Amino acid sequence: MKQLFRLQYEFSNADAYTEKGVDLGAKLRIDDIDDAEVRGVLAAIMPLDLHDTLQWTKRHQDEYTSLALLPLTVTTPEAVHHHLDGKKPHIVFCERPLHTITALNEVLYALNDTVDKGTIVCCHSMTATLKRHLIMEAYPFGIRQLVVAAHFLWHRVCPKLGLTRRLYFAATGGKNRTFHRVEVMGRLYRAGFEVLDEQFRMGHFFVVARKVKAPINDPEPLGSPIIHLKRKGKEGRDIVVHKFRTMYTYSEYIQPYLYHYQHLQKGGKFKDDYRVTPLGRIMRRWWLDELPMLWNLLRGDLKLVGVRPLSEHYFSLYNPEMQELRSHVKPGLVPPFFYERNTPSTIDEIQASERRYLEAYMKAPLRTDWKYFWGILTNIILRKKHSA
Repeated sequence: MKQLFRLQYEFSNADAYTEKGVDLGAKLRIDDIDDAEVRGVLAAIMPLDLHDTLQWTKRHQDEYTSLALLPLTVTTPEAVHHHLDGKKPHIVFCERPLHTITALNEVLYALNDTVDKGTIVCCHSMTATLKRHLIMEAYPFGIRQLVVAAHFLWHRVCPKLGLTRRLYFAATGGKNRTFHRVEVMGRLYRAGFEVLDEQFRMGHFFVVARKVKAPINDPEPLGSPIIHLKRKGKEGRDIVVHKFRTMYTYSEYIQPYLYHYQHLQKGGKFKDDYRVTPLGRIMRRWWLDELPMLWNLLRGDLKLVGVRPLSEHYFSLYNPEMQELRSHVKPGLVPPFFYERNTPSTIDEIQASERRYLEAYMKAPLRTDWKYFWGILTNIILRKKHSA
């Protein structure tokens, strides 16, 4: 254990350790920030490691009137309000790592409530991948694999399952959890912040975000194996579809961020979607994640063949004419683009494919679905088409 603590110190101050193979989408757009003082602060701290950043921030708090530091002691919503009451800073640096804050969502919501729109928030966290590097360095082969598995089950799985959640928080107080980088960004987006920059530097995951709106008030994602997603149904009504979880928790909140920095691939899904877990990729390839949607089929929310039920953000990407056309038809379990010989890859191609199906369906519903069903089945069997 002493070796693990020693390595954690070395790891946190070493340039060599970053999260390898990770595609970081955002690059800080300092020039897009209107406040010259904020740009100066960000330009000064971005090249620094965590220790030097904290020291620089503490030394220059009085010099930069727009800068505020949330100290290590601020771990509750009440403490956030008390510390920032009346200050209205333009940039806030959170000294405490996010993964050590028990009521993290409540703290982020309080921060949103306290600062003005446009305020920049800088924060940092230890991620699950970085923690895995630490453990792999600390233990010999064979033992380290067992420690990694035990750490994953205790700190990643137990806090999210209904049967073990209370036990975990009673035993740990919710401190020193490990988050995937997606979860860190997702919590920020849920709290009303947009991510401007994300970087792995010297063993820490740094995020620069900006307040853009009020927090999203919906039930907290708990990480259960089956997820319940709000989607657009017939006549624009919201329906809830059920799927097996294939993404990291809070992934749904960063869809606008992913759309901005990633490209769509064939089938309309995001290219290199890092929100998907390794097991999730296997499940998606063979449609195993969609098995719970059979309940939606039995309930009458969906039909067998039809346009996909879309999230509100994805639905907003469609042109108004297609939004209107879609609203007249119940969404389906199997999308019509699997009928196409060449799977559409851009949003325009997807809309064109759906338009062909919808216009044919409105003229002859049963005949169209019958034709599309056998065409899709043929493509899956003979042309080896599969889900992304």
